[in-house]
Amino acid sequence: MSAQCEVTAKRASGASLGVFERYLTVWVFLCIVVGIALGHSLPTPFQAIGRMEIAQVNLPVAVLIWLMIIPMLLKIDFGALHHVREHWKGVGVTLFVNWAVKPFSMALLGWIFIRGLFAPWLPAEQIDSYIAGLILLAAAPCTAMVFVWSHLTNGEPHFTLTQVALNDVIMVFAFAPIVGLLLGLSAITVPWDTLFLSVLLYIVIPVVFAQVWRRLLLAHTEDPDRLARTIKTLGPVSLTALLTTLILLFGFQGEQILKQPLIILLLAVPILIQVYFNSGLAYLLSRKLGVAHCVAAPAALIGASNFFELAVAAAISLFGFESGAALATVVGVLVEVPVMLSVVKIANASRGWYERG
Repeated sequence: MSAQCEVTAKRASGASLGVFERYLTVWVFLCIVVGIALGHSLPTPFQAIGRMEIAQVNLPVAVLIWLMIIPMLLKIDFGALHHVREHWKGVGVTLFVNWAVKPFSMALLGWIFIRGLFAPWLPAEQIDSYIAGLILLAAAPCTAMVFVWSHLTNGEPHFTLTQVALNDVIMVFAFAPIVGLLLGLSAITVPWDTLFLSVLLYIVIPVVFAQVWRRLLLAHTEDPDRLARTIKTLGPVSLTALLTTLILLFGFQGEQILKQPLIILLLAVPILIQVYFNSGLAYLLSRKLGVAHCVAAPAALIGASNFFELAVAAAISLFGFESGAALATVVGVLVEVPVMLSVVKIANASRGWYERG
């Protein structure tokens, strides 16, 4: 291990996977079962929730999404952006993968698998919607879970914080144009007003609110642990909101899934390929540029993971609860933890090979 990484390992934060995060895939499977059962047995309440909209924004879902996103954004310190110069090679690699490769490679995989190879096994009327969901998933780089993945690889904490903060700033301006471009190239009608409203509701407002709240918490100098306690307290709230949203989604999607259970497996294929391709690309580029492993590992993880909470919210706003886009983003939630843990394991196991380069 390099001297830089030894220092990093000693000062890395104590973040780790809690019970909820470690078994997120299990909870998602339970949400599938509960959501389908409730949607089948109690269709009227679900339909009533689906009608609670203002300007194409579903109010219950908006509240749930804010409960999901804001606790995660509290962790982001935009003051860390001045560290960009310290790790400019790693930052450059991750920005390249996140914004110049990942959304476009996912669109390509969607065209190849969903519109091409898997089309005979998918409902024809939902194919465009599935591709839209995959694009939404890939266009939003991960925010919160990256801190956990970085810690599990002894990642450089300043690099991770800087990269996440920078991605959040870029996302405010780039998410809508990239999604609009790729949806247009996929011959999918772009509801621009709803897309910009989604950016405002699920990126701009939560970022501003979280940063104001963070400053207020840090202003209590007599209680320096107040921010950390607040984040820890809100963790279960965030995950509960996520799981509740998934139950609602599967309540609406239940009949379609019961008729064609193969859909979830087919949608997972391009997501899995995208994760391993982009993480591998970031990892190899970092090695080629001589980046320390404690920066390269989180660079690979940030390059591959997705801000699935934002993707779910945008898919519901743009296409509705019952859309293939919403289902595709949920499949991203389903595979996130086990797949990213496998990337962590690969990065740790290959450290010796990496540093010999």
